[in-house]
Amino acid sequence: MANKVEALAEGWRAQEGPQLTAVQKAWVAELLFGGAAGGGKTAFLLGDFAQDVPTPAGPYWHGILFRRTYPQLEEVIKQSLEMYPRWFGPDKVKWTEKNKTWTWKNGATLKMRFAELENDWMEYQGHQYGWMGWDELTTWPTPTNYLRMKARLRSAHPEVRFKRIRCTANPGGPGHEWVKEYYAIDRFPKGEVLLTPADASNMTRLFIPSRVQDNRILLAADPDYVNRLRSLGSPELVKAWLEGDWSVVQGAYFPEFNPARHVVRPFVIPESWTRLRALDWGSAAPFAVYWAAVSDGTALPDGTSYPRGSLVVYREWYGAKSANVGIKLTAEEVALGILARTDPFEKINDSVLDPSAFAQNGGPSIAERMMTAARHERRTLNLRQGDNKRIPGWDQLRDRLKGADAPMIYFFSTCQHAIRTIPSLQHDETNAEDVDSDGEDHAGDAIRYLCMARPWVRTAPESAAGPWAGWRLDDLWKQHEDDSRWSR
Repeated sequence: MANKVEALAEGWRAQEGPQLTAVQKAWVAELLFGGAAGGGKTAFLLGDFAQDVPTPAGPYWHGILFRRTYPQLEEVIKQSLEMYPRWFGPDKVKWTEKNKTWTWKNGATLKMRFAELENDWMEYQGHQYGWMGWDELTTWPTPTNYLRMKARLRSAHPEVRFKRIRCTANPGGPGHEWVKEYYAIDRFPKGEVLLTPADASNMTRLFIPSRVQDNRILLAADPDYVNRLRSLGSPELVKAWLEGDWSVVQGAYFPEFNPARHVVRPFVIPESWTRLRALDWGSAAPFAVYWAAVSDGTALPDGTSYPRGSLVVYREWYGAKSANVGIKLTAEEVALGILARTDPFEKINDSVLDPSAFAQNGGPSIAERMMTAARHERRTLNLRQGDNKRIPGWDQLRDRLKGADAPMIYFFSTCQHAIRTIPSLQHDETNAEDVDSDGEDHAGDAIRYLCMARPWVRTAPESAAGPWAGWRLDDLWKQHEDDSRWSR
């Protein structure tokens, strides 16, 4: 394969290292290449497709390459215009601007497309492609387009031996979490571990990381590029873009979140603490339910104490079948699920729900249906509208994460989706004061409702011995006389 690529390439050839390794893995069904800025990712996509054009598969070799938006796609088109005519010769490949398609003389085609909306995959029903490319996969907030388009990866021609999907990505972006999970970067951060499918699809997956140091052509042409990356200012951004580190999140909205400070081992919540519950509604998107308690400042049996007024989020129910993809339960099913996870003797003092769930668009609202379902079970699910002011809500959460001497919000280690997604929330591109709502913000929204619910603190209970423990009879008599004089 390496010889074939080099023999074809007058305008481009795969560089020794990760890029060549990725090109040689044509037999892997799904491959993610990248990690760092400047790693030669887009060139890899264009080269990976084109290497099959002059093979017996060529006349039947049809591909499609996606970017999320058209302005982003323009950069890919520009690079292909520099690469393909030099590679194949202008008499053997033609670019058609009107339909954004490359056509080779032997019949091979490569479409350049963008998919910005959640349902853009529907435009390609009935299509067939032997090759698909997704440039900067983390710019898609959900995997919907990616997963739906997998059904279009097919060919009726036996000459097309290696039907495949090829992707590139940098850490960060609204799709950081689902891409990291899908390609098992959370489990194998160094990549190069072949993942076998759990279903009958036979679609293997592989992540091959790249760094800017692997792109020797770029560094030779622009030796100051690395220094410019180092001068970005944010240490997290430098680690993500320069080192391809997926454990940090570029542009994180809550850099204050620190598992060492904010995540605690589960403990028995004292009965005296105020308890509240918050729900962010979702069906196609995940829903998120959280139970929290408000510390009254008293020490726990092991001596640990939490600041008076701090929130301890102690239970989570996250309705997702994968990152940012919901499980489509009905309002009634969610209500019954909440009740099943709440002990009948557990006193919940307040329950707040996503205000959109109270909208009446003909028939009862989602909130009404949930409360009715609870009554049918002879249970109570009293819900009120949560305060949905976004920026003040995020500010309250940030204030609690920072705290003064100690944080004012904590999460049980069992609240895995809150711990996973809140540190990954991104700034909105058009309003830096807000969170990018295209990302997986469902846990964050529910926690925001908790913070905005004005949770109150109960008075710490008196000692079991009573307020007069240790007093002598003379002390009690003196107190009685003082009270009598005051009452007169």
